[in-house]
Amino acid sequence: MRITPFQTRTLFVSVFIIAICGLIYELIVGALSSYLWGNSVTHFSITIGLFMSAMGVGAFASKRVKGKLLSAFILVEIGTGIVGGLSAALLYAVFATSDYYYVAMVSLILIIGAFIGMEIPLLTRLVGEHQSLKDASANVLAFDYIGALFASILFPIVLLPQLGLLQTSFAMGLLNLTVVWMNLWVFRDHLKDAWELAGLSVLASIILLSGLLWSGQITSYFERRLYRDKIIYAQQTPYQRIILTRWKDDVRLFLDGNLQFSAQDEYRYHEMLVHPAMTFSRSRESILILGGGDGLVIREVLKYPDVQRITLVDIDPAITKLSRAHPAISALNQNSLDDPRVTLAHQDAYKFLEESSEQFGVIIIDLPDPNNESLGKLYSNSFYTLAQRHLAVGGVMVSQATSPYFARDAYWCIVHTAGSVGWHIVPYHTYVPSFGDWGFFLASQHRLKLDDFEAIVPTRYLTPEIFSAGRFFDSDSDEVETEINTLDSQILMRYYEKGWQQWR
Repeated sequence: MRITPFQTRTLFVSVFIIAICGLIYELIVGALSSYLWGNSVTHFSITIGLFMSAMGVGAFASKRVKGKLLSAFILVEIGTGIVGGLSAALLYAVFATSDYYYVAMVSLILIIGAFIGMEIPLLTRLVGEHQSLKDASANVLAFDYIGALFASILFPIVLLPQLGLLQTSFAMGLLNLTVVWMNLWVFRDHLKDAWELAGLSVLASIILLSGLLWSGQITSYFERRLYRDKIIYAQQTPYQRIILTRWKDDVRLFLDGNLQFSAQDEYRYHEMLVHPAMTFSRSRESILILGGGDGLVIREVLKYPDVQRITLVDIDPAITKLSRAHPAISALNQNSLDDPRVTLAHQDAYKFLEESSEQFGVIIIDLPDPNNESLGKLYSNSFYTLAQRHLAVGGVMVSQATSPYFARDAYWCIVHTAGSVGWHIVPYHTYVPSFGDWGFFLASQHRLKLDDFEAIVPTRYLTPEIFSAGRFFDSDSDEVETEINTLDSQILMRYYEKGWQQWR
């Protein structure tokens, strides 16, 4: 088949587009798996490895296509578009309704990867009808790599925050099908089976366009299956999926599927987190809060009349915006984020500690559990060394530290890691009904007089007796030997996954 220069350029545009779609399918599967299961390194490693292997299989299989290269290429594109476009919806559905998520994940990766692997050899052979093999290979690969670069920038900056995973998946499927329609038109005189291919393309386009138009309802349906209560707010940000639910008076906030608080019992958690540190510190003028964008920690801190400055560091501005604007949360935090003593810093907590030179009388760490690498670094010895530089003389740091019962090794790993930088550590825990047995620790440069504890502000739950009892651990949650969590080892995340795995 002899092709014209214009048709050759059409094929190069096709290469560019399918490279974008192919990489984004890969990112969607990896991101969705990480969102649903945590441990992003494992899921992205599996996704990339299987994709590359499947691409090799597809490339090998392409040599069996002897004739009708253009028809074969268009048919592969239809298959890639429909399977890739439906991939996020299928994975959501399997996760919400069965225990076969990984079977579905691997199957989709292998199918999409094999299709993508067939595309480049077929296109190279088609371009080779007009150019030498040397030029055809170089030009096809160049457009492929440029398209992949474009996709890697487009996905995290535009697609994920603006469309979310489900809409992005449908949109990429439709983009794949634009390649089909473009080639059907440009090569209409070369295709004897154009009408059959067009019919398949129409069917695939209708399916994907319907999915795109109804993606909000589809997402809501699957999320209703994942959350027992009515969803009253949902948002995908560049950092996480935010879900707010309500059942009667119980409002719950979830980040990437993980419960952050329940209105029914959050006071237990926040009183245990805040008041021991505020009581033991010799200075409460300047307070640093890392995490806690819901404003509930600030609510407790503002009970102390001598607090003059509060700096809250939360990487996601969507959380603080929601906590200010949504009546269900602002009523709970008593509009604490609007207090003139509060300064918000929307940046990574690690980066904030690296760049700031300010010292604080109390540092309160209310970060999500370390279920991925980016959070794991915020529980490393390097992080605690940085925090140490910002703690004023006589000051106290406190941190939530996951559950000593459900994730025993993880809890004590966090405690030992903080202690490894030279702090005096006081581990303690309490029962929070929505969380279960939950752990914390105090850290200071001096030994605290623990028997002198008595909250000096009103509390609903915390008493000297409860704090005293919280410093003792049962035999099934008592201290165990662990490694220190470092930026290099990230051993904490493995402890965390191992601990929680048996309870999922």
